[in-house]
Amino acid sequence: MHAVIKTGGKQYRVAAGDKLNVETLTGDVGAEIQFDQVLMVSDGDDVAVGAPFITGATVTAKVVEHGRGEKIHIIKFKRRKHYTRRMGHRQNYTRVEITGVQKG
Repeated sequence: MHAVIKTGGKQYRVAAGDKLNVETLTGDVGAEIQFDQVLMVSDGDDVAVGAPFITGATVTAKVVEHGRGEKIHIIKFKRRKHYTRRMGHRQNYTRVEITGVQKG
């Protein structure tokens, strides 16, 4: 059984046992989190699609770690003008492990 959830402005296709990085969530390492914005749940041929969310459906997950992604280098450059700007960015994330998917 798998589901499509929405968190942090993004959508993820998840199933029990999956580990994924999502936008930073509040919660200590080892804490249980419930995602209630479930867009779709599929169990073989039985598919339920929400409009926009499925009422009563939840996806439970456990916080594995909090971390920071790899550095992204941003460069602004204008030729012949002696203009160069360099900047870096590391996005924070929360790694979660999906423990279960419940239909509504």
